[in-house]
Amino acid sequence: MDSLPDAIVQYILSHTNNARDVAICSCVSKRWKESMPYIRSLYFPRNSLDNSNGEDPDFIVGRMISSIVWLEELVVYCPFSSAGLASWLSSSSHSLQHLELRMDNLTEKQARLEGPSKIDCIDSARALESLRLWGVLMTQPPKWRTFKNLHTLAICGARLKDNALSGAIKACPNLIHLSLLGCDGLRSVTIELQQLRECRLDFYGMGNCFLTLSCPKLQMLDVQGCSWIRATQTNCLTNLSISNSAGRVYKVDFGKLGVLESLSIKGVQWCWDAITTILQCASEVKQLFMKVEFTGDFDTLQPFPEVDLVDFFNCHPKLQTFEIHGAMFAALCQKNSLKSVDSRFAIPYLEEVIITVRSPLNAEQKISTLESLVKHGNNLKRMVIKILQMKNCHSSADDFFEEICRFRYLNHKIVRIE
Repeated sequence: MDSLPDAIVQYILSHTNNARDVAICSCVSKRWKESMPYIRSLYFPRNSLDNSNGEDPDFIVGRMISSIVWLEELVVYCPFSSAGLASWLSSSSHSLQHLELRMDNLTEKQARLEGPSKIDCIDSARALESLRLWGVLMTQPPKWRTFKNLHTLAICGARLKDNALSGAIKACPNLIHLSLLGCDGLRSVTIELQQLRECRLDFYGMGNCFLTLSCPKLQMLDVQGCSWIRATQTNCLTNLSISNSAGRVYKVDFGKLGVLESLSIKGVQWCWDAITTILQCASEVKQLFMKVEFTGDFDTLQPFPEVDLVDFFNCHPKLQTFEIHGAMFAALCQKNSLKSVDSRFAIPYLEEVIITVRSPLNAEQKISTLESLVKHGNNLKRMVIKILQMKNCHSSADDFFEEICRFRYLNHKIVRIE
């Protein structure tokens, strides 16, 4: 590197972002030390200041930040104080675009001890384009003015109150990407963002959160932990995933899903009305994943009513990939419709089917459904049958498995058993 021009050396070293590496590079030579102020990104790992030799960690971080001419990205996972954060952001606010912080203040006691809120200190970074926060307690709306340039907001592993989250979102009107992952304490969430395109929501707790969305440009929505979901402006939605592992999905209210390509519904219990509503809205879907154990309202767990195979595929004519699990597959039956079905009936675009079977009950119906998928799936290229947690003590388990093996033998070119 001694033969390279200064500009090239500076460009190469500008890709160094780990704080420890930056400190080491500064000690290599005067030339390298003079290049360090031109780095654009600075990353402090969790244990980066463990050997600070008694120096104040806030001061060490602040000294490195203040020495950089144009810092665009700052990632801090090591412990810090609100005073330290305020000082760092003040010195780099003119250039800082990307900020990621591990807050470590999930308890009320920690929040009180830190003095002025770390969350409120972020307000001084007016040029931010992306903000990611880990381990944050937010019980009050943050004292933020409007972040006009902020397009990405991610809050992970947090305890939030409804009004606090509402205040944070209100201060970021131009968000394109929003992620709330592993967030606890929320009961009713309303998101109104005109530019939002991708939204990932993962709520801890009882799985009974109410969610209302008004985002006309939304293209991708992934929701976990909500029992009531309302999103009426969905003309641009192409990918939708709804799951609830802790509670029940009582109701979903979606507008027209005319461009939806991928739909995933998962959970222990969904009300049947919620399932039928979302399937009716998603008539143009190409990839469909369904894994729900029970239906029934409120505390009543009930099996699924029979779903006519012909009607189902006639209502979803564009299906290409279809994955269905356990009880939901057991509900997918012929109801004798194939005996008198129009000879032109076909599943025209279906290419891949993945089926999980967990019980030998109703074996004849299940085998018949598998045969129908192969017979009428004109373009079917691959079928995977997963035998999961089969109860071998059941008298019909062996017979059913033999039938599955026979079916696989007769259709060995496309059928695989796992």
